[in-house]
Amino acid sequence: MILEMKVPSPGESIKEVEIATWLVKDGDYVEKDQAIAEVDSDKATLELPAEASGIITLKAEEGDAVAVGAVVCLIDTDAAKPSGEAPVAEAKPVVEAPKPEVKEAPKAVETPKATPAATTTYASGTPSPAARKILDEKNIASSDIVGTGKDGRITKDDAVNAVPSMGTPTGGSRGSERSKLSMLRRKVAERLVAAKNETAMLTTFNEVNMTPINTIRNEYKDAFKAKHGGLGLGYMSFFTKAVTRALKLYPDVNSMIDGDYKIAYDFCDISIAVSGPKGLMVPVVRSAENLTFRGVEGEIKRLAIKSRDGQITVDDMTGGTFTITNGGVFGSMLSTPIINPPQSGILGMHNIIERPIAVNGKVEIHPMMYVALSYDHRIIDGRESVGFLVAVKEALENPLELLMDNNPKKALEL
Repeated sequence: MILEMKVPSPGESIKEVEIATWLVKDGDYVEKDQAIAEVDSDKATLELPAEASGIITLKAEEGDAVAVGAVVCLIDTDAAKPSGEAPVAEAKPVVEAPKPEVKEAPKAVETPKATPAATTTYASGTPSPAARKILDEKNIASSDIVGTGKDGRITKDDAVNAVPSMGTPTGGSRGSERSKLSMLRRKVAERLVAAKNETAMLTTFNEVNMTPINTIRNEYKDAFKAKHGGLGLGYMSFFTKAVTRALKLYPDVNSMIDGDYKIAYDFCDISIAVSGPKGLMVPVVRSAENLTFRGVEGEIKRLAIKSRDGQITVDDMTGGTFTITNGGVFGSMLSTPIINPPQSGILGMHNIIERPIAVNGKVEIHPMMYVALSYDHRIIDGRESVGFLVAVKEALENPLELLMDNNPKKALEL
């Protein structure tokens, strides 16, 4: 029986996918549920499992865009599984026949060659002594000059008039490679350009003193890890809690435009930008306002592992009312993050640098982080955007009172 394998629908709005990589070859024997291909949609990369065991015949090439429901391969379910390779016959030693003795021929007596007479004619491209001196001073190769003298000889005037090349120095590799962008990367590019062109995007900045958070982490991170099965107490849980608090204070930042209407949400689905093998992924932490520190850290870790392993699904990345992105893990000091449409706001975290700041009239050194809020000015006014970012700053600089109700052990479930 020949089974036709068709492209399943990865999501409600997805009409076609792209064959990113075939994990098997034409004519291979595959087992049922074995991953045979990776397919890219405009939202995620998914594995395509074999629907039955048998010999596979591929019907699409890598890089082909195929419609959902189209046949991409055939599986001959009646084909027997190969039992293994046939034994290799033992090679017999080859006995070489004796070679006939060859007598060495007498050496020919070399006849001395006549020494060619000296000539004063220069080959084409050869500089005169005066021209060579000038070219050496200018650090110009004679091969870069076209001589105008007799037989193409480079004259002194040629050297004087020569101009050093301003191009790239030669000697290194100058190859190039053209490769097609994946469907996911093309969709990301399309969405980023749309966000720049279709929103009134503006960015406001502030800075956060990370000393209070560092103090809490240093005191409780070991106990937190031991209590919660190796889960780390990172910065993302503090930022997520600070953001959900600020979104409740400034609900316009937790809304979006739909034509002539504004859609406001009473929940906080926080998209967390993570870097995966296929590029940037933005999975969603659902109802983050109801999660504890342990809940936030656990959910972020789960989604990050799925992104890293290429197991992230469309449902994992669908929705989201606000986004947090952390360029600081790559060393970014400051940036203007691009809104993740149709959302209206995105918070950018950056690296932590010890800097001198004024504290109660004195100069002190503290770990500081710049934070940036990019927002859609069509729906969020300056008062809301600046107030939101200040509220985030206040919560991060006073986490005991504003995020932990002055009881860190209870907040961290220790």
